[in-house]
Amino acid sequence: MNTPSFASASLYVGDLNPDINETQLFELFKQVGPVASIRVCRDAVTRRSLGYAYVNYHALHDAERALDLLNFHEIKGRPLRIMWSQRDPSLRRTGNGNIFIKNLDKSVDNKALYDTFASFGGILSCKVSQDEVGNSRGFGFVHYETQESAEEAIKTVNGKLIAGKKVFVGFFVGKKERIAQENASPKWTNIFVKNVPKTIDDEKLTTMFSKFGKITSSVLMKEDNGSSKGFGFINFDVHEEAKAAIEEMNGKEIEGQQLYVGRAQKKGERERELKDMFEKLKRERMSKYQGVNLYVKNLEETVDDAKLRQEFAQIGTITSAKVMKDDKGVSKGFGFVCFSTPDEATKAVTEMNGKMIANKPIYVALAQRKELRRMQLEAQHAIRANGIRMQQQAQASGMTGNPLYAPGAPVFYAAQPVVRGYPTGVPRPGYPSYPPQPRPGYQNYPRGAPRGGGQQKGRNQKPRPGQMPGTYPGIKYNANVRNAQQPQPEDGQLSESDKKQQLGENLYPLIAAHLSKIGQPEEQAGKITGMILELESQELINMLENQDVLIAKVTEALNVLAAAEKKE
Repeated sequence: MNTPSFASASLYVGDLNPDINETQLFELFKQVGPVASIRVCRDAVTRRSLGYAYVNYHALHDAERALDLLNFHEIKGRPLRIMWSQRDPSLRRTGNGNIFIKNLDKSVDNKALYDTFASFGGILSCKVSQDEVGNSRGFGFVHYETQESAEEAIKTVNGKLIAGKKVFVGFFVGKKERIAQENASPKWTNIFVKNVPKTIDDEKLTTMFSKFGKITSSVLMKEDNGSSKGFGFINFDVHEEAKAAIEEMNGKEIEGQQLYVGRAQKKGERERELKDMFEKLKRERMSKYQGVNLYVKNLEETVDDAKLRQEFAQIGTITSAKVMKDDKGVSKGFGFVCFSTPDEATKAVTEMNGKMIANKPIYVALAQRKELRRMQLEAQHAIRANGIRMQQQAQASGMTGNPLYAPGAPVFYAAQPVVRGYPTGVPRPGYPSYPPQPRPGYQNYPRGAPRGGGQQKGRNQKPRPGQMPGTYPGIKYNANVRNAQQPQPEDGQLSESDKKQQLGENLYPLIAAHLSKIGQPEEQAGKITGMILELESQELINMLENQDVLIAKVTEALNVLAAAEKKE
């Protein structure tokens, strides 16, 4: 065989059984000649075999003989795939001499592919792509030493039969190059044909479409037993021919069956189109029901769709009312009511929340999508976890008092107790809000301080020299920290700036999470939070309660920032 000019006495051995070690490979390869070294490549952490190894001989002619004699030799149920070790990665990445073969029969393995293409020149590597269980995926690759050998193989084998199936052979094109070509030249030439009668074979399919122009490849997909699957692919030489074939043949009746003919798309492209379509439908649905769809829970099992509609009919025009049920038709205890206008929906939240229906008080709020609720809960959980972590860090460092009330420390609004999804201190729809009242005769004491009359048995409670009145021995006080004995402002006594700080601390993680989800840089979260905090406090509270309102404001802020960047 022709040894490539860059070859050393080093061989690459692939497709190894994971249980094979260096000793077993040495016993096999030493039969050809003196082996200098063998290394099975392993995972750095688990030390499990990666399925390939390098065998180094002292002499180049021994490596040549090993490649001839041991290539595709079976060991532990797997045939070895041996090729020259290419130390220079640029030789592998250029793609020169590399060809791609598709529509291979499942019976064609690495050895059969090698035997078929070896006659055209020296082969550096040859591989049939396999799935997780070792079955052929129907395509493979052959890398020649020279570009001329690859061109000859394509010219001779393309469109010919291998193991009874007509194959396509062409130059290999990398994924990045394919994407670049598709973006640069969107004029597609490959079409997809389905609902093809079982009586039509490859030849008839080609003849049927050849009137539209030159066909570079045509394949009808088949079952393992050779019968047609009823669909196939046809590639034309130019875009206009493929387009003409679709326009005339799509919907045409052949032997009682109506053909579908359209542009052939790769799996990733189809998935992107479907995703875009579903996102568009979701946005349309969201805008359609924005602010008019209500979520109602704590319903009695006896409440059905008609009863739900009847209870809410007094508010305004209802477009739909539905109680959710399980597989057995039993109410799940919640449902949805959709009004014709946002004003009616707002009125329903105010008047119907807490109303008794069939001896149970119902809960009514604007409906939110599942992912938005989950995002809001995750953000609240992160805030609580952050507050707990700060407390633990403060305790570990010996900090006295409550670190959350230290000057300059963030105030975590969402860490307050939550009732029915609303933090205390925030007015809920349909519920009056009262400022917290002090308990009669109750006084705050530092943890561990004596209670009652200020004295303990057997102890003199007179202040020590230098001790401030009202303080306690053994407790260190820091003038820069608000200690527990100092009066804290009630919610109703907070200044507007303090309220804005609290609301900003809660809005920021929600905004950052949304920006991350839509692919925008999270660095903008601080800037957008500052813009939104210019609004009134009540509007900010509404954003915390309704994620859709927050997202609308974030979108508006992003548009403003984008417009400002364009002007710059």
